[in-house]
Amino acid sequence: MRALPTKLAVVQHTAAEYLGLIEDHLEIRGIGFRYFRPFTAGGRLPRFAETSAGLVLLGGGPWGIVPGAARLPWLEAEIELVAAALAASQPVIGFGLGAQILALAGGGSAAAGKLTLDVGIATRSVEGALGGLLPPIYPLVRYGRDSVSLPAGARVLAHDAQGGWALFQLGEHAFGFAGHPGIKSAIVEDLIMEFPEAPDETAAGLAALRAVQAQIEIALAAVMSGLVRVLDLMLPARS
Repeated sequence: MRALPTKLAVVQHTAAEYLGLIEDHLEIRGIGFRYFRPFTAGGRLPRFAETSAGLVLLGGGPWGIVPGAARLPWLEAEIELVAAALAASQPVIGFGLGAQILALAGGGSAAAGKLTLDVGIATRSVEGALGGLLPPIYPLVRYGRDSVSLPAGARVLAHDAQGGWALFQLGEHAFGFAGHPGIKSAIVEDLIMEFPEAPDETAAGLAALRAVQAQIEIALAAVMSGLVRVLDLMLPARS
């Protein structure tokens, strides 16, 4: 057995987007976390030695994954880090842009898309997903651009209303969520203020998000219990 760092490494891609409601679920279980902010002066991605307890990749607002002005500046370095974590069977969880980076690190491909704020529904497609704790239906809130084709071997655990993936699993220890399951309306409001580019119909999107905030909180309790169970996030050591 080898001792693990006590804190999850959490990569922020913007100042506005953070763990949100997820913070409380980690803190109540005594699961530590540390934010890494490569967009700040002196900020950086976590080193590989800092990710063995688990790596969490947050969304990116208007940042994307295809060549162009909106491409995340440190994308290649982050893909390399995630690929190393996958090769070492470390826990990796991605939300939004973070899930797209996870897919690319696993061998997926990128396609361009416009910046959108979408509030919809995800439907579970695999019985027993997340240790049997993934809700059959849960709110799906996406703020971002571009899209990915999942790598070979990825297992879709939930679909969106259009039949696209809403949650996928890659190997035994990696999960990609199309949206942020712990999002709060304040995060979206701050994203809109942080960047000059914003999605169309933001007022309607925010209203829809506020209308499902209670359902998000209910679904998140089950999602977090499932992630903690299947990833053994509360264990002090991993063989």
